[in-house]
Amino acid sequence: MMFVIILTSIRCRDKKELPPLNGLQWGIRMAESVMMRDAGTYCEWDYVTGTVLRGFEELWFITGERKYFNFIQKCVDAVVHEDGSIDDYKRDSFNIDEINEGRILLFLYKETKEDKYRRAAELVRSQLTDHPRTSEGGFWHKKKYPWQMWLDGLYMGTPFYAEYGLLFDEPQNLDDAVLQFVLMEKHARDPKTGLFYHGWDERREQEWADPETGRSECFWGRAVGWYAMALVDVLDIIPPEHPGHKTLRDIFSRLAKAIKKSQDKTTGVWWQVLDQPDREGNYREASASSMFVYAMAKGVRNGYIDNSYRSVAESGYRGILSEFVNENPGGTVDLNGICRTAGLGYGRDGSYHYYVHEEDVVSNDGKGIGPFITASVEIYKLSQP
Repeated sequence: MMFVIILTSIRCRDKKELPPLNGLQWGIRMAESVMMRDAGTYCEWDYVTGTVLRGFEELWFITGERKYFNFIQKCVDAVVHEDGSIDDYKRDSFNIDEINEGRILLFLYKETKEDKYRRAAELVRSQLTDHPRTSEGGFWHKKKYPWQMWLDGLYMGTPFYAEYGLLFDEPQNLDDAVLQFVLMEKHARDPKTGLFYHGWDERREQEWADPETGRSECFWGRAVGWYAMALVDVLDIIPPEHPGHKTLRDIFSRLAKAIKKSQDKTTGVWWQVLDQPDREGNYREASASSMFVYAMAKGVRNGYIDNSYRSVAESGYRGILSEFVNENPGGTVDLNGICRTAGLGYGRDGSYHYYVHEEDVVSNDGKGIGPFITASVEIYKLSQP
């Protein structure tokens, strides 16, 4: 934590003087910075690790540079053993966050065909067989968060679940993955703004839950960002002829309108609490902004939303570079303005005050770094013929 705070204070040049590099170059520079200063940080089983390694996966595919693949494999091999066991993975805690890094197991298995990655992926998949659900079939966010669905959980669980289904002939996984998005939209979407509340409690028992709707109070930017990224990632996995593909396209189309509307018109980025830009304490936030740029750019590129949203992605990316990125002596770059964490329950009431005043704002947190790298790659892809 001390190193992060020091980095925040270093400004070797005015932000407006940053060189006009394209998205791929910025993604590479951020990944190189991670390897220089945080090489051992991601050698653990954790959803943040999975999020960062997704960025390295995209760079590996687009550049063919072996060092990115090697970084991924080194991080995973630090905790995954030949028998498929995983250090610090607690299957029976039924924490949906624990599923996310499973995507990297599938990537490594497809690239290497090593059985240990398949066995580890089977272990992670087995959690979803027994994972507790709401009465309609929605995965609880965690066992210790009973009867609750959070937006974060859609990114953590559904892309792995759907891809595993395609790889290992479990077609029912695709239907079940689509159901998770449908339920989240049904229970967490605000019809007035089109935005999604962070969480929903089916039993209306939590302190943060509205007694009538079960919804939490605020539209937290990163939570909506997780959901948006999950949508475009699962749309890439589900075959276009599958009926769920149109269902998810329609959900994403509705969400894209709300994302566009909540974009800050001056800077192009998005706020910590999306619908209250002028309220005291609210701030522009880097991880949500990166997630939205990624989702919108990929959505346009793959035809999930129309080309009018291209300017949303591009102006958002320019805003990220201007608002949040700086260079350091020695060539590394920082991503600033990242909400360290946020959740619901156990003293976290989901209020506006909680989101803007009770959680730290830090630099170079993986929850921002990973989406920044993937957003950079998508912006690059969008610029290509």
